[in-house]
Amino acid sequence: MSSTTPPPSSSAPLPNPALVTQRAAQRLPRVALLLFCAAYLLPGLFGRDPWRNADVTAYATMLSIAEGRSPWWAPTLGDLPADPAVLPHLLGALFIQLLGPVLDPALAARLPFAALLGVTLALIWYATFHLARTEAAQPVPFAFGGEAEPVAYARALADGALLAIIATLGLLQLGHETTPELVQLSVVALWMWALAAAPYRSWPVRSALLLALPALASSGAPAMAVALGVLALAVTGRSRYAEARGLWPWLLASLALTVGLATWWGAWRMRLDWPEAGGSARLLLWFTWPVSPLALWTLWRWRRQVLSRHIAVPLGVVLVGVGACLLMGGSDRALLLALPGFAVLAAFALPTLRRSAGAAIDWFSVFFFTLSALAIWVVYLSMQTGVPAKPMANIQRLAPGFQPVFSLIELVAAVMGTVAWLWLVRWRTSRHRHPLWKSLVLPASGVALAWLLAMTLLLPPLDYARSPRPLVALVDRHVPRGSCLRAPGLARAQVAALEAFGRHTVRTLAGPDDDVPGCDHLLMEWRGRGATPAAPEGWELQARLPRPAQRNEQLLVYRRTGA
Repeated sequence: MSSTTPPPSSSAPLPNPALVTQRAAQRLPRVALLLFCAAYLLPGLFGRDPWRNADVTAYATMLSIAEGRSPWWAPTLGDLPADPAVLPHLLGALFIQLLGPVLDPALAARLPFAALLGVTLALIWYATFHLARTEAAQPVPFAFGGEAEPVAYARALADGALLAIIATLGLLQLGHETTPELVQLSVVALWMWALAAAPYRSWPVRSALLLALPALASSGAPAMAVALGVLALAVTGRSRYAEARGLWPWLLASLALTVGLATWWGAWRMRLDWPEAGGSARLLLWFTWPVSPLALWTLWRWRRQVLSRHIAVPLGVVLVGVGACLLMGGSDRALLLALPGFAVLAAFALPTLRRSAGAAIDWFSVFFFTLSALAIWVVYLSMQTGVPAKPMANIQRLAPGFQPVFSLIELVAAVMGTVAWLWLVRWRTSRHRHPLWKSLVLPASGVALAWLLAMTLLLPPLDYARSPRPLVALVDRHVPRGSCLRAPGLARAQVAALEAFGRHTVRTLAGPDDDVPGCDHLLMEWRGRGATPAAPEGWELQARLPRPAQRNEQLLVYRRTGA
């Protein structure tokens, strides 16, 4: 409990643990809030390729749809069916068609997903605001007045939830990709907002509930959509608000539409795989840091109100996301959908957080993110000046062929972000601050600073190491651009890179002995060192291509004999 909050005069048991003065219910200045969001959303949006694995796979699928090489409602990648997440692929393909003539296709596809991340942040803010306005969530009134006003209290907690979601480490990379999981995240945030705003908004809530679950199913998560629908029926069925209890016809209609769409698109795919306990615990700890400890504290302090809507709604999101993560073998992309619930629960920990806990969070953030920023600046100086020499030598060892480049715009942005961080540290540690959200300012700004520095100072080596373009350029030296490639067993992400960057036609189902007219090149992956395995009969080895930044992994390029 904050030492600045006077206790109520009555000795009766408190209806809830929130004791908040009006002075503590200050809102975060709107300009600062918008700058936080901009510093988090904009870095990484420009000047980079889609990165390996899920990012480039989704982009290649969108590009094939936009260029007419793949059907809109049944997209393919190579000669294999693509991920059944129809809605995200259609969204990216539509923006490539609309903006492709004036923008790079990768940037055109990335723009709507960046906007969805911004919408997710806004929905989490408004969901927390509405949940904090409910009667069960309001702070305890004082005998002589001075408690926080309901709207001011709700606004302060909403600011805290927004800072909490920005501070989570798990959202950092996955939230800036062009993948179906980002659409899923925004839809989960929309579902949470609809349940939170049920007593205050009528038709917008009904429309959101009717849209959210089918959109989640068409984005590749039909089972989670059904689980959230059942959860919504349970939460609204016992609500004290008649507006919330009256949502059951809309929820049933949404569930029926969800099941129908998922069945029509063939999206029911079971991917069950029980993970190792240690690996799941580590994933849950770092992925949800620092909101998971705060969420646990909320559940303890608000344990008498755990069935109230302001706790039950975000807790349900957390349980569905964590459960899906465990059932899918420790999938971080399933755990991503639990982050909105974690952020809202973390916000309700703020009125009950002890000063010592807040100080511990502050000092950990100061040391960790300051050292991280210092390390990034040292690596940048090594790349640009050669002093110290070891960081640049390590980069060249891990990413052979990388050559540093200089960008004045990125340097100015990095300097401004570092100065803003130093100012925030001084502001937070110079005196005792009263707002509820004060303990999450440094974690959120530290994460934003680390992302900003990584996407400016370290973007060239990161993009070189994680982009598939250097590997495709090596293949293009030996295979004519746009030609047919047989690639049996090649990973889906590599197929996506060859199609998106090399414009090749990749046949993953065609082996060296199959009769495929005009497909005179064979690409096979080989792991290991030493002698190359014998070439298939009728083929001759053209090149061994090492994968940049990947040890012991090579691509073997063969050409049909006599072709």
